Amino acid sequence: MDYQSSVAALVDVALPMEDFRARVVRDAVLVVGFALLVTLLARFSVQLPFAPVPVTWQTFAVLLTGAVLGSSRAAMALSLYLVAGMFLPVFAGPANSYLWDATVGSYVFGFSSGDSGYFWEMALGGYIIGYIAAAWLVGFLCERGLGSTAWILPVMVAGIVLVYVSGLVQLSLFAPEGRTLAWGLYPFIAGDLLKLLLAAMLVPAAWGLANLLRGDDDYYGGGRSFNERWL
Repeated sequence: MDYQSSVAALVDVALPMEDFRARVVRDAVLVVGFALLVTLLARFSVQLPFAPVPVTWQTFAVLLTGAVLGSSRAAMALSLYLVAGMFLPVFAGPANSYLWDATVGSYVFGFSSGDSGYFWEMALGGYIIGYIAAAWLVGFLCERGLGSTAWILPVMVAGIVLVYVSGLVQLSLFAPEGRTLAWGLYPFIAGDLLKLLLAAMLVPAAWGLANLLRGDDDYYGGGRSFNERWL
């Protein structure tokens, strides 16, 4: 049996709950937990000497949230992250907010104490809005069977594109003329490709493990071999 043949998120297969109240508790814990995961990975950042937008692991956390939780819960988790950031320092912080850091050349690597603010007043606020849309889209597509196939790669790319589009639109209101792409896109392409590739490898593997634990004798589901699914 292929456990992703119908609309289902990875977490519904890995942590099935028959009782409605148990599902509500599970989903609430997962929404809060993944919001905290995004917060944690936002703190690990690299401050670039030529752009105000730090490189963080947030994008990876957002893609993973969508793929694991599915559309609705992923959007809730990232919405919670956005709302929390209006009052608590959960967003990626500037270089002067680092609790510890190391400088390599002109690059500052560190763990930030975070930042907060109203997203519409922040140069980076558009990226946070994009996180919600990206998590929802990745979750929606993964629920429909694309999380355990080679289609996971374009799914992750689509999520990244949504983040960029939303982020760059708002950044353009704050950046000097002609600097939007130089500040908010070009420095991050290579890093985001690495993150989406990592997520695209982890998610199908997690589906295979979930199916295996559920008693599916075809590790990758659907009656097809690894090569048939991926090649």
